[in-house]
Amino acid sequence: MNKAFIRESDDDEEVDDVPQPLQGVKNYITPKGYQRLKDEFDQLWKVDRPEVVKIVSWAASNGDRSENGDYIYGKRRLREIDRRLRFLSRRLDSAEVIDPEQRGECDQVFFGATVTVCSSRGEEQTYSIVGMDEAEPGRGRISWISPLARALLKARAGDVVSLQTPGGLEELEVVEIRYEAL
Repeated sequence: MNKAFIRESDDDEEVDDVPQPLQGVKNYITPKGYQRLKDEFDQLWKVDRPEVVKIVSWAASNGDRSENGDYIYGKRRLREIDRRLRFLSRRLDSAEVIDPEQRGECDQVFFGATVTVCSSRGEEQTYSIVGMDEAEPGRGRISWISPLARALLKARAGDVVSLQTPGGLEELEVVEIRYEAL
């Protein structure tokens, strides 16, 4: 038999190719971000996985599994769900939930801050500094480990920070800092 068609290892366990977060970096997350991950975990565990298991067991009872599309694709979907569940479980277990509203009055930029900056061209933009799992740059939510957030951390209103961009060094002035529910 050709080696391309046999499994190299003796165990049937698939290699876990779930992307690992940065080692040694804390997993800060807002309460809403944590709840979103928890809701996805619950949906996969309590609804999606049981449905796929039913389909796979029904397809397995039909006999020949080698040409049974429901069985083959069901098993593949089950592996995808299990992989995502492992990832979410790790992220939820290591999460440090930080509520921006609880920070109170603070004049420095930290995790959970919503910061308005003005570029050297006079354009104002607002960013919220959130966890790695909840970053959405299109909505102005940037990860606390992103270069922009790193440049802004510990800055105060009126400070000018430098950000290295592909177009060169850019100066940003911190206009406003507030802590609110995201």
